[in-house]
Amino acid sequence: MKFKDKILKLTNESLKENTSLFLIDLLISQNNVIKIYIDGDNGVKLNDCIQISRFLEKNLNREEDDFSLEVSSVGLDKPLVIARQFKKNKGRVLEIENLEGDLMKGELTFSNDEKIGLSWKVREPKPIGKGKITVEKFIEIEYKNIVKAKVVI
Repeated sequence: MKFKDKILKLTNESLKENTSLFLIDLLISQNNVIKIYIDGDNGVKLNDCIQISRFLEKNLNREEDDFSLEVSSVGLDKPLVIARQFKKNKGRVLEIENLEGDLMKGELTFSNDEKIGLSWKVREPKPIGKGKITVEKFIEIEYKNIVKAKVVI
């Protein structure tokens, strides 16, 4: 079994102990610096990272593979990459870049396994007469059309 496959298997095993946590990314450099990024439906606590780190340390042999291990949460400054992250951020304002390079900013109103919905308000000229009115806009975007999605802080 490859080293990365072994780490992935152990990480997924450790996440079974707390089903509200999920893996976002697993990176291993050429000199075996392992970086594991997790997220959670209810956020990630320091103890969650410690538990996963200890589980991996206990199940890996440093004499077989020398490594350095970092387990951390993704944080709000990192892009959203999986559907479960979108679901947990419902009601927050997101900035989305689509495949055409368009930037959209709006409230995440829904998400499912295929797409998300964003809503926002804009001022537009009245259809009749002078002045402007506030209009609510809504768009559905499939995950496959999203290049980058970030929570606006």
